[in-house]
Amino acid sequence: MDFRELVNLRQSVRKYSDKPVEKQKIEQLIEAVHIAPSACNSQPWKLIIVDNPELKNKVAKATFSKAISFNKFTVEAPVIAVLVIEKAKLIAQLGGKVKNQEYAQYDIGIAADHFCLQAAELELGTCILGWFDEKKIKKLLNIPKKRKVGLVITLGYPPKDYKLRKKIRKPVEQICGFNTY
Repeated sequence: MDFRELVNLRQSVRKYSDKPVEKQKIEQLIEAVHIAPSACNSQPWKLIIVDNPELKNKVAKATFSKAISFNKFTVEAPVIAVLVIEKAKLIAQLGGKVKNQEYAQYDIGIAADHFCLQAAELELGTCILGWFDEKKIKKLLNIPKKRKVGLVITLGYPPKDYKLRKKIRKPVEQICGFNTY
C-alpha cells in the first residue's frame, strides 16, 4: 500500500475484537518505534508493551474513572503500549533549553506515529491516549519516579464490522501557507 492509503486507513479505534495480537506483529511495531527519528538521535523513550491480560486490564482501568469514562473501551484492547519519556542526550537538552522547546515530547509523538502507522499496515487498530492516571500506571509498570509517562496507546484488531470513518479536516488553506502565515 502506498503512503496516502496508509494515512487514510489509520484512525483512532475505540472497539476491539478479542483476537490476540501475534508476537511477530508486536515485534514489527517495536522495530517501527526503534527506527523513529528523534532530536540529536536521543531516542528519549522507553516503550512498554503490556500484553499480560491481568496487568493490561489494570493499566486500562487507569485511563478512566467513574467521573471521566470516555476511555472505557481500553479494557477491550488486548495490548496496551506505554511510551515513557526518557532523558534526552545532553545536546538535545541544551538545545531545548536555549530554544524553550521540549524535544522529547515531539520525539515520542513521532515514535507513537510510527507505531500507529505500522499497526494500520498490519490491519491492527490503535488509539493514542493522553488522559490517564500517571501515578497508577507508573506503580503498575515499575516506572521510575523521575520518569514521565508520555502516551498510552491501545492496540488490537478492530471488529470485522468496524467502519473506516470519513476524515473531517479543516480546509487546506487554514492549515497551510506558502511563504507567509
